[in-house]
Amino acid sequence: MRITKFGHACVRVEHDGTTVVLDPGVFTDPSAVDSADAVLITHEHADHYLPDHLLAAGAPVFTIEAVAAKIREEAPAVAERLTVVAPGSTFDVGVPVRAVGELHAVIHPEFPRITNSGYVLTLGDAKVYHPGDALTEPGEAVEVLLVPSSAPWLKASEAVEFARAVKAPRNLAIHDRIYTEAAHGILEQHMNAFLPKEGLEYVRRADGEDL
Repeated sequence: MRITKFGHACVRVEHDGTTVVLDPGVFTDPSAVDSADAVLITHEHADHYLPDHLLAAGAPVFTIEAVAAKIREEAPAVAERLTVVAPGSTFDVGVPVRAVGELHAVIHPEFPRITNSGYVLTLGDAKVYHPGDALTEPGEAVEVLLVPSSAPWLKASEAVEFARAVKAPRNLAIHDRIYTEAAHGILEQHMNAFLPKEGLEYVRRADGEDL
């Protein structure tokens, strides 16, 4: 199993000859989708979904209906390799995947909530969870949590408590483009004040680096 962090919320997962790319958005280098066997999109926000990346990938795309509707409109050439998945469903992209959750985290109470489904990938004996823009627990044990670390909808305490609730032994920071390095240092201090006491690790990787 190899997990490579790309820009912001994008992660590239390689296992037994299968390469899956999750959430390549506007902050993601186009090389993230090179030779991908499948691309998964959690929701429609531009920092997670960029039509140009899907057009460049040439790979099957798996996502929820709200994103699929945008793809059909904005990148119709992708529609023929598009599969719509429902919250709670399981499907196979070369590795088993389960869609988790239905709604984006609350940005502001007066904003309507859009749909969002995270994904649990089963990679042999290990499971990796990408929640998208939500703090929905996966409902099963996972070895790696891709934990959001900065967002307009996220407090540091929420990120800490989400990691503690999921209890993944390894927590890789994603959704990290909007904080300064100083702010990420502070969040790391907060994470490390709690997670190691429970046998959990929090790490952040630069774009292009592996977990």
